[in-house]
Amino acid sequence: MNIVLNEELSQISLLFVSAAMGFLSVALLLFAFQLAKLKDDPTETRFEKVGFWVLGVATLVLAVGVVLRGIAANRVPWANMYEFAISSALMILTIYLMSLKVKGIGSVATFVTGFTLVTLFAAVSLFYVEVKTIMPALQSYWLVIHVVVAIMAVGFFAIAAGFHIFYLIKDAGWGGVIMSRMPDLKQLERIAYRFNMVGFVSWSFTLIAGAIWAERAWHRYWGWDTKEVWTFIIWVVYAGYLHAMATRGWSGRRAAWLGLIGFGAVIFNFVIVNLFFKGLHVYSGL
Repeated sequence: MNIVLNEELSQISLLFVSAAMGFLSVALLLFAFQLAKLKDDPTETRFEKVGFWVLGVATLVLAVGVVLRGIAANRVPWANMYEFAISSALMILTIYLMSLKVKGIGSVATFVTGFTLVTLFAAVSLFYVEVKTIMPALQSYWLVIHVVVAIMAVGFFAIAAGFHIFYLIKDAGWGGVIMSRMPDLKQLERIAYRFNMVGFVSWSFTLIAGAIWAERAWHRYWGWDTKEVWTFIIWVVYAGYLHAMATRGWSGRRAAWLGLIGFGAVIFNFVIVNLFFKGLHVYSGL
């Protein structure tokens, strides 16, 4: 079967991704202005409202870029680091915008926008590769099932990390008047817990689906591959976080730090493991 690759269309996709970065930069500035305004008038929301509209436009533009990349490669667009990064950024924005009715969710708009902007910048400047065919082991419907659930988990973990960061800043007494306008510590902790819970369920399915796929591709469920080990480490950290919160009464700084350690492991698994370790799961494309 001949697979047609279209690098010219991939370049058009890259233009849309770059345009999304521009819109995200504008949204980030608007959210920053909103934070500055909170010092004087906590009821002022003009910058925030416009910021969310711009964020929505950025999400739509990025979605076009991701879809065009998939069409150019004639497959789903998450087979290497570049594609996983832009797809993850799209998922984070989508989950965040769909969660805007959650009370207090707007408080992490600067973090979510800034993090996705940095992710896309890294994708475009460091991880970009031309469209390529994928190895036979990846040519399976499990690529869709396994990876899309992993991307969903990363989206929920990323948003929860924003709440952990703002919790620690507020708890430390930093930020002055601006942080005093934020939701109280209990609410920040509660929202982070809920997002981590959904992320953990998705990550658990990622592990299970990955094992099934591994058995079909390599005839073993588990092989202690570097990526497998780190995926399990991430699962253990978040399982520990949820267990400590639910049964041990952990809360406050310890819980926030444990949640951030988990998200740090997610980033390590994506960047460091893909770039500096060898294994069957290393698909950086670089």
